[in-house]
Amino acid sequence: MKLAVEFPSVSYREGGEGVVKLAKAIEDIGYDQLDMFDHVVMGYPTATRAAPMYPPQMPILEALMTLAFVASHTKEIGLGTEVLVLPQRQPVLVAKQISTLDTLTGGRIRLGVGVGWQESEYDALEESFTDRGRRMDQAIAVLRSYWSDDQVDYQFEDYSSTAMAMEPKPPQGKNLPIWIGGNADAALKRVGEIGDGWLATAIEDPAIAQRCKDKISSYAEVAGRDPGEIGYQMMLDVPPRDDEGKKFYQNLDRVVARVEAVERMGFEWGALNATAIFQAGARSIDQIIDTLGKVHDAVRGR
Repeated sequence: MKLAVEFPSVSYREGGEGVVKLAKAIEDIGYDQLDMFDHVVMGYPTATRAAPMYPPQMPILEALMTLAFVASHTKEIGLGTEVLVLPQRQPVLVAKQISTLDTLTGGRIRLGVGVGWQESEYDALEESFTDRGRRMDQAIAVLRSYWSDDQVDYQFEDYSSTAMAMEPKPPQGKNLPIWIGGNADAALKRVGEIGDGWLATAIEDPAIAQRCKDKISSYAEVAGRDPGEIGYQMMLDVPPRDDEGKKFYQNLDRVVARVEAVERMGFEWGALNATAIFQAGARSIDQIIDTLGKVHDAVRGR
């Protein structure tokens, strides 16, 4: 199984040098992918909206800026997002940002995207929330057009372009992988029809995971695509919300058992949540690195 690490924004507390230290360690340990979580802002609860699933004060580094920062200090590890909330961003600008990252890293970028869940964040960015699914599909088409076409022309309901060009193209061109997050049926349909892979949240029940994969395959076949070309990644855990959840990375046998369970579900990628490692007690970058090293050794030493 290939292993991705969801990079912890809390590492900023040890300065830019701490962020670099952690990113280089993740590569040196032997992980395959470093991914950034995305939120631009987080809302407080108000009289008309519930509290978000994360504390408003939670530190979150901007995903693409952080990837650009660590890219210059790494050499081989894949870099990406898990996931970028694409419909709340202007897609032509995202196409340029990702193309530039892919160019300067020699083709190491994988873009993970999702529609998000926080309406207040869309409001703060002055983007529409209710039609985000439709705009997601259009935005993905915009990205691929700018990454591959010499002259870019398209006319969608929400986005249009006439006789435009974007250079340089990313080294991966139109094949720059776009993986899609989310467990809702609309997300599974999107994966099957236009995605290169599925970024699944943690699923415990193999029957549920299989049903989701079957839906993706069915949607792919209807769209005339080969389901076998779609990749699959699952989170090994979720951010701990109780004392039991905080014990996950403290028990290497439990982590290995979970990796094996995810493999049996047919997922070739597993994602570790390094923020969860911090929340579970590894409060310094050195401690996070130590835990990541032990987990990697345990998984690879099976």
